[in-house]
Amino acid sequence: MPKDSSIKSVLIIGSGPIIIGQACEFDYSGSQAARSLKEEGIEVTLINSNPATIMTDKVTADHIYLLPLTVDSIIQILEERKIDAVLPTMGGQTALNLAIEANELGVWQKYGVRMIGVDVHAIQTTEDREKFRQLMVEIGIPVAPSKTATSFLEGKEIAQEIGFPLVIRPSFTLGGTGGSFVHKKEEFEAALMRGLQASPTHEVLVEKAVLGWKEYELELLRDNNDNVCIICSIENFDPMGIHTGDSITVAPAMTLSDTCYQTMRDMAIKMMRSIGNFAGGCNVQFAVNPENEELISIEINPRVSRSSALASKATGYPIAKIASKLAIGYNLDELNNPVTKTTSAYFEPALDYVIVKIPRWNFDKFKGADRELGLQMKSVGEVMGIGRTFIEALQKACQSLEIGRSGLGADGKQLRNLEEIANSLQHPSWNRLFHIKDAFSLGVPISSVEKMTRIDRWFLTQIQDLVRLETELKRFNLTNIPRELFVELKEKGFSDEQIAWILQNVTEEDVYKRRKELGIKRVYKIVDTCAAEFPSPTNYFYSTFDGENESVVTDRKKIIVLGSGPNRIGQGIEFDYSCVHGLLAAKECGYEAIMINCNPETVSTDFDMADKLYFEPVFWEHLREIIELEKPEGVIVQLGGQTALKLSRKLEEHGIKIIGTTFRDMDIAEDRGFFSDLLKDMNIPYPKYGVAETAEEAIEVAAHVGFPVLVRPSYVLGGQGMKIVINNEELETAVIGLLGDLPGNRVLIDHFLDRAEEAEVDCICDGEDVHIIGMMEHIEPAGIHSGDSSAVLPPFSLSENVKKQMEDYSIKLSRALKVKGLLNIQFAIKEEKVYVIEANPRASRTVPFIAKAYDVPYINIATKIMLEAKKLKDFVIEEKLTGYAIKEPVFSFNKFIGVNKELGPEMKSTGEAIRFIKDLNDPFFRNLYKEKSMYLSK
Repeated sequence: MPKDSSIKSVLIIGSGPIIIGQACEFDYSGSQAARSLKEEGIEVTLINSNPATIMTDKVTADHIYLLPLTVDSIIQILEERKIDAVLPTMGGQTALNLAIEANELGVWQKYGVRMIGVDVHAIQTTEDREKFRQLMVEIGIPVAPSKTATSFLEGKEIAQEIGFPLVIRPSFTLGGTGGSFVHKKEEFEAALMRGLQASPTHEVLVEKAVLGWKEYELELLRDNNDNVCIICSIENFDPMGIHTGDSITVAPAMTLSDTCYQTMRDMAIKMMRSIGNFAGGCNVQFAVNPENEELISIEINPRVSRSSALASKATGYPIAKIASKLAIGYNLDELNNPVTKTTSAYFEPALDYVIVKIPRWNFDKFKGADRELGLQMKSVGEVMGIGRTFIEALQKACQSLEIGRSGLGADGKQLRNLEEIANSLQHPSWNRLFHIKDAFSLGVPISSVEKMTRIDRWFLTQIQDLVRLETELKRFNLTNIPRELFVELKEKGFSDEQIAWILQNVTEEDVYKRRKELGIKRVYKIVDTCAAEFPSPTNYFYSTFDGENESVVTDRKKIIVLGSGPNRIGQGIEFDYSCVHGLLAAKECGYEAIMINCNPETVSTDFDMADKLYFEPVFWEHLREIIELEKPEGVIVQLGGQTALKLSRKLEEHGIKIIGTTFRDMDIAEDRGFFSDLLKDMNIPYPKYGVAETAEEAIEVAAHVGFPVLVRPSYVLGGQGMKIVINNEELETAVIGLLGDLPGNRVLIDHFLDRAEEAEVDCICDGEDVHIIGMMEHIEPAGIHSGDSSAVLPPFSLSENVKKQMEDYSIKLSRALKVKGLLNIQFAIKEEKVYVIEANPRASRTVPFIAKAYDVPYINIATKIMLEAKKLKDFVIEEKLTGYAIKEPVFSFNKFIGVNKELGPEMKSTGEAIRFIKDLNDPFFRNLYKEKSMYLSK
């Protein structure tokens, strides 16, 4: 049927701050859904408390409510606006739980609001573990033996009945929170208590563990006519026992027989139809016995999930866009596929390539945490590699992770201790994939690796083949490598850097030049949803070394925007927000806007956001060849955080224009030694400092600047490695640790200003004029990372004298650094004297917060200045804020047992929320002010 004409306005519920288990994939889905509904002439209202998102931007919805995700906030919106329907399936578990709570309180009924995209019965059935189990039994879908416990005693009785090993799955939780495997009776009581406490309904499913079984997911869409479309099959590289968010995943499924796949399809469709009569998206998870392909269902999520974003980017099929249209009444056969523009949305995607997702962890930020992976999700982000084969995609994903690896091994960072390798294979953590390769390099038989990991032999064979290729390559030198072998290496994903390391005594540049001489270069293929069966005008590409190039280069002027890579602590969704606005501004200035990024969760990698999207690692070799093909006017590095900024040196060395602030000036600000010298020359106060390359030099510097001191490396993200130390013994340990982790890096030692206040400024400069877009006062003192501190905009207790000093220093530094674009400066204040701590010549994590608080598109303005399309004087900037805006950091400590929760110079928060207050008498603010007073009096 056509769309429901009675729906004139829709409320979309967002997912709130980024936390582990619920990241920026919901910004992608919410943004896409809002744009999809607006296309249909529907008035879109959106509620979310996360200021760092595109979904809370005017480019997305008609009305934005930056409010806490509570029933009170929902009621406020419904009092102010006529809302016909609510769409709660785009905001993850948070949105579903809020929709249920509002329903139970009669809110939707009172205001005449329909729920679309799902129904309450479906949510309750799928989130309540016992109801789900009972339904599966009723419809004949196999499940693992299990029972539900609502008390400690009941749980113990069930465990005795079922036997070990067991799984504990709490109801109504996110990212596996509170879930765990229990192998022994002695571990059960503590695990059961954790599960019961994690569930808001104090309910857990105690289930027989199917350890070692293979895990699969299917992404489905269903319309009002009960038509169901399977969008994507996803196979977990890791076996059952690891949360799917922490597992390496592959699409399409690689090791599934057609018979088993067809059975899985039938079961998934039956499951979706059984949970309720609604139109929208669904994610279904299965376990498969590797011995006989016996199938059991694990769970079903009646919403856009984390995997939906991955499936969308993997197939090119915009799941959230289509799901939102189905929710307002359209049927699948009435909609065109927006990618091909000619085929039906009912046409299931076909892939002529392979994608591999690898999660990104930040265990270094969670000291004392258990790093072994299990049922509770611990990763903070993910990357996706696309290739013609599994192994090419896997290597590209490894290159995308930003952990200093050149691919899967062959880069001098191998582990050689067999005992440590064996322990890693049996107790999976973030680096098990690399240790599998190390095991094969040391000659460990594939049967032993299979037994220890329970990973399917087909995957292991693919990795083992890399060792064969490396051995073959060692027989040659760069000048006599057979062309066929060189091509095979590149087709298997080996980077030039890896090949150089294997050959020894040659550089990455040497390898690059040699393969160019041999005519071996990347070609770019289209991600078109249909494996080239139909023509497709899409501009979504990946690189490979197979066949003809499908990326047609236009004669338009082009700008490349470098993305921020995987989400991690210190570099999150706020940089994707900046990249999206950079793309929009470049297009408004008449450029062809080209995006390069490898994060499948992001809005910047949506199929229609850029004029051209290259889904590639933000890695020099890949970037270089895209630039050679496209020949852009320049590259924007200011918007992608430290990821993009780190590539600016390479760009400079190869004569590629950096748009905005030059590399030389960015380098002065980024290198903490050079920057302190600049401050000294300008008579701007800064803490005493020195530079050391050894522990002995560090002790000499500390004697000069005086304890306590802040020890930190240059060029770091999120305060990585920073420590405050109070004596020589602590200093020596800190410096040795830093130089071991970051060889070749200089260590900076600053005098630490004890009990100082902290504040920061963001500004835009066009090379001459400077506009301060935001001045923020921190609640926490200097010494706690700014990303972990609550910040108040504008300042509430700083004197006019202090604010004037901050303003003066900001203007002086902007001009001295010849900034064209954005600059963030952090200050320490002690006894009315302002000290400059650091300056970041790029978009900061606070710019989206300021933009939402003042309702001004600052990134758009800054990008047009970078492109020299406009000067500051050309803009009329109206900053609207009544009262104050507060940025609140959000943490995910609950995912880790035994983690050190104390805040310090190294960032630990995973996200943030925004809160508006009218005046300083607000109870929330008064509590913050007490907190600040307490900190400064310690």
